[in-house]
Amino acid sequence: MKIAYLDCFSGVSGDMLLGALVDAGVPEDYLHGVLAGLSLPGAALKAERATVQGFAATKVTVVCGHRPHHGHHHHTHRHLADITALLRAAALPPQVRDRSLAVFFRLAEAEAAVHGTTVDAIHFHEVGAVDAIVDIVATVAGFAFLDVGRVICSPLPLARGWIDCAHGAIPLPGPAVCRLLEGVAVYGEQLDQELVTPTGAALVRELATDFGPMPPMRLGRTGYGAGSMTRGDGRPNLLRLVLGVPAEVVETQEVEVIETHLDDWNPEFWPHVSERLMDAGALDVGLIPMQMKKGRTGFLLRVIGEPATRMAITTVLFTETSTIGLRLRREQRMTLPRRTVTVATPWGELPAKQIDTPAGTFIAPEYEVCRRTALAHNVPLRLVYDAICRQPCSQEEPP
Repeated sequence: MKIAYLDCFSGVSGDMLLGALVDAGVPEDYLHGVLAGLSLPGAALKAERATVQGFAATKVTVVCGHRPHHGHHHHTHRHLADITALLRAAALPPQVRDRSLAVFFRLAEAEAAVHGTTVDAIHFHEVGAVDAIVDIVATVAGFAFLDVGRVICSPLPLARGWIDCAHGAIPLPGPAVCRLLEGVAVYGEQLDQELVTPTGAALVRELATDFGPMPPMRLGRTGYGAGSMTRGDGRPNLLRLVLGVPAEVVETQEVEVIETHLDDWNPEFWPHVSERLMDAGALDVGLIPMQMKKGRTGFLLRVIGEPATRMAITTVLFTETSTIGLRLRREQRMTLPRRTVTVATPWGELPAKQIDTPAGTFIAPEYEVCRRTALAHNVPLRLVYDAICRQPCSQEEPP
């Protein structure tokens, strides 16, 4: 599974995301094909190399009727139903179509809350423009092309000032941006310019599983996307996309421990909850019986994860258990070097973990692999375990 880390040191917008994706390896021809599937007359993409404050980057521009679209413009208003119909009629992979619709639904919810109306009544102004539709769909398609399984975003910088839009002058950060980023890590910038656009905020809120530091990974490609403006403080207006694969870090690591006490919850749900927590990025989970106040039997639920997975893990806990509060703390952990290998067994080559310790190296079986093998071949589980522990590794899996 690939990891994408969005380093938004100068904010985020649709064109910056697209530029970073192209710079990181998404072919421009592929994006042209995505645009053709949208059937938007006169719309085209243009990707070109740019140098921003001495840094090489890629600038992607949406051109409509031979006019490049930058910033905010007055275009035909669209309702959510119009955009939904357009995307459902488009020749797009279902995953790309559905994720793009989810981004627009987030925008509609935010705009409706800001203007005190309903999602169906919202007129999309700037975000209903052709360039924003292309930015959203092409960005979602770009992450799908790169086969990214997990997106983490850095905390976002929010500047001050004013910007003109269809409703007149509005303060920065825009009200819709503030609504979209509720619960997200942000920080202030002393700059009178828009750093986070509604389109950019909706995209990262939908695509990212959490907002925080870069997770442990083996670094792959890095791409830089250029924005359409020049920052007033002389800093580069770029977005950095870092691609990699998960990697165990041998040195001491910082982890986040999330706990809660449960005394009104059905423990039969635990296998389902633990699986969802692991899918959300937890490193380990545990459920410990305990005696609680008023003589009631309860449980201590503990989750250990990387700080970057906090949002995904807490979402599972709040939706799948009866907890109404969580305790969070940072701790240090130290792990032994380990890697996935394959070992020869009477039932074929099976994956296992090879772990290096001060006393030597040993092979550790993977429970689920052994369980599936035992069931498939109708043999006792302990025989599969024993066979893996006895055999030397035959090859190491490629990273």
